[in-house]
Amino acid sequence: MVTVCEVIKRKNKEGVEFNALILQGGIELVKSRETGSWYATSKRASITSTFDDATAQSLIGTQIPGSIKRVETEPYDFVVKDTGEVLELTHRWQYDKEGETIEEKVIADSKVVMPEKVAKPEKLLRPEKARVPFL
Repeated sequence: MVTVCEVIKRKNKEGVEFNALILQGGIELVKSRETGSWYATSKRASITSTFDDATAQSLIGTQIPGSIKRVETEPYDFVVKDTGEVLELTHRWQYDKEGETIEEKVIADSKVVMPEKVAKPEKLLRPEKARVPFL
């Protein structure tokens, strides 16, 4: 499970503002490489939303099935806010919907257009009984 913990404003390529939801995973205990001490942390990721300000804010605290997963990326620079230190990273954290199958992902990633009205066949006929006009 992940929890909506924050809402932040972002702008798309056209400059239009939208609300992004910050999702946070469960607590994890990690051992420091430098000191050998244990500390508690959790992974965070953001997802875009179509919610207005009030709706987005009301979602804070909501739990959603899924987890935060590490995804490898091309190297990029990341600036640590507190220290100004620049780190080169080769990953990002991404929300992973619990139970999503590869088929659901492929369908979700493509544009599926449904016909407005689909005719229902009244009865399927076996080929030998199908009525074919005499030519």
